[in-house]
Amino acid sequence: MLDVAATSKPRIAISACLSGHSVRYNGGHKASELCREQLEQHFDWLPVCPEVAIGLGVPRDPIRLVGDPDHPAVVSTRNPGMDLTGPLRSYGEQMANELNDICGYIFMQKSPSCGLARVKVYQDNGHPAPQGGTGVYAGAFCALRPDLPVEEEGRLHDPVLRENFISRVYAYADWQHLLSEGLSRGALVRFHSRYKYLLMANNPHAYRQLGRLLGSMSRDDDPQVIGPRYFSALMQALRRCASRGTHGNVLQHLSGYFKGALTQQDKAELAHIIDQYQQGFVPLVVPLTLLKHYLRKHPDPYLLQQAYLQPHPDSLGLRNAV
Repeated sequence: MLDVAATSKPRIAISACLSGHSVRYNGGHKASELCREQLEQHFDWLPVCPEVAIGLGVPRDPIRLVGDPDHPAVVSTRNPGMDLTGPLRSYGEQMANELNDICGYIFMQKSPSCGLARVKVYQDNGHPAPQGGTGVYAGAFCALRPDLPVEEEGRLHDPVLRENFISRVYAYADWQHLLSEGLSRGALVRFHSRYKYLLMANNPHAYRQLGRLLGSMSRDDDPQVIGPRYFSALMQALRRCASRGTHGNVLQHLSGYFKGALTQQDKAELAHIIDQYQQGFVPLVVPLTLLKHYLRKHPDPYLLQQAYLQPHPDSLGLRNAV
């Protein structure tokens, strides 16, 4: 299994107010207990406040989105003639080009600069449009970094979304490590082999597509060309959250590796535990713990390398609640 706990901390950009910096319009912050108490020991935070970065003071007049929800402008609520759209968009593009060492980004929800979705966009009648928008800084940043794992802090309180986001952060970090060592045809195939079952759990259709992409790769194909295509498709596929059904399918595949090693009683117990998980009676950590127990007793080199078995440090406890 991948020893993700022994790797260096992945660096994650985070809205500065979430990390406890007093940079909000009212001089306060929105310190995230989840980020500061549960995640901080595992990640290296990079706090960013685009509003302060473009020269707005603390405290300051609040800002809001106005106009077309698909292409909103950012203005001061007390001085609508003060259009901040251009500076915030430019700073988002600048950061997207400069922050090459991050493996994820956690944004402040509902923010006209940093919100990823459902941000209020006010109309001429003074009411927000039914359709929400995206913060201008976040929109500009994400447009240039489509493969980077991003999420809003509020959504991370959902255990399934949290586990999915952090799995993607570690996958991104793993790919960055691979690139630093040199991308070869063999390295690309080995990387895909490690992520086979994680991909199968999140997106079975993409699992088959990416398998065909690499399976059709010839000796003449340049890994420097195919590699980025593969990784972009992988990161998009992993955005889809695994379900109990797809996890159960993967667990059954993994249990098949022990067919010749387990007693009938052991097989029946493992099948029962997987069924209990699929029915929602136990969390994912229960069947995984039993599978890892059998893997220690009956080591299999192919299974031992699988990212699915440990996509993030066990100490995060992410699979105790999914």
